[in-house]
Amino acid sequence: MFDEASPHMIEGISADFVRRFAGGPEIRVEALQTPADAGVTVVFGASGAGKSTVLRCLAGLERPDEGTIRFGQETWFDSGRSVFVPPRKRRVGFVPQDYSLFPHMSVERNIGYGLIELPAMERRSRIRETILWLGLEGLERRLPLELSGGQQQRVALARAVARRPCMLLLDEPLASLDTPTRVRLRGELRRLLRQLAIPTLLVTHDRTEALALGDDLVVMDEGKNVQHGLVHEVFSRPVSLAVAGIVAVETVQPGVVVENGELVTVAVGDRKLTALGNELPAGAREVYVCIRAEDVILMKGEATQNSARNCLPAVVHGLTREGPIVRIDLDCGFPLRAMLTNQACEELELQINQSVLALVKAPQVHLIPRSA
Repeated sequence: MFDEASPHMIEGISADFVRRFAGGPEIRVEALQTPADAGVTVVFGASGAGKSTVLRCLAGLERPDEGTIRFGQETWFDSGRSVFVPPRKRRVGFVPQDYSLFPHMSVERNIGYGLIELPAMERRSRIRETILWLGLEGLERRLPLELSGGQQQRVALARAVARRPCMLLLDEPLASLDTPTRVRLRGELRRLLRQLAIPTLLVTHDRTEALALGDDLVVMDEGKNVQHGLVHEVFSRPVSLAVAGIVAVETVQPGVVVENGELVTVAVGDRKLTALGNELPAGAREVYVCIRAEDVILMKGEATQNSARNCLPAVVHGLTREGPIVRIDLDCGFPLRAMLTNQACEELELQINQSVLALVKAPQVHLIPRSA
């Protein structure tokens, strides 16, 4: 059904716009561009950052006060030329956070709601193949209240894709589900989005969902898009202290550059760390040192020859279990957080006040100029 992409499926969004609210925040989107492929772009940020407003403006459900929104060669909004293409003509599939299924309509009728313009036979065929593709057989006559949360999500997605949109917009698609269902459906949703081969913009405030579902990441902060890049690059290399906070970098410490070059030496208190210098502006001296918990390797005993340039004697100050993961708070002359599996912790026999070695490779030490 969705193997052959239409000509519109290779286009991307290009947007610069402002949406103002009386007595409220201003949402200002600058140079937002999505790749011209069938990947998933995640719009990420805290609640109230403006993520859903951006999605609704792209869908045509809200009208910006000024600016432009284009999809490929099509202009969807241009305040200077008084252009505003209504939602239906944008051929966008929109899935809101609450799914917004019609409670009095069956699954079959919900899916077919946007296909009224098709001939009856083609409409029935489209509904049927969508139901089969999303595994909704046997549920055709059920009402939304008779469905599980995961089934409702699939019906909402089916209604959005049955029209064969040029782009899919998903607003917190897993937020209304309980935790076990959300974990189970995360992988399924990623598989479905890959099979669809439709450019997708997905809003979430959940870091795990962003990493699991996205190819590209747009970070929103106080109504502005503040960083855009590949998901793992943005999470590993935030451009500012604010972004580091939004993407939850576990260790952020002020430091001073004491030696420049291809490799940079940074003093954090009385400890010195080695990092790569290729991303640091010339002359930058005061920096923030950012280290992700998953990039910290722990070992016991004496330091041995290894590829980690930073080998820090440390003392375990805290062990916090979060399901299969343990977060370890360390004191190595400055606070450092590590993250290991339960099994790894058991093998190391980690205990409070235990001495360990914390290893961090130079590329995993990210430096942000304090002026940023």
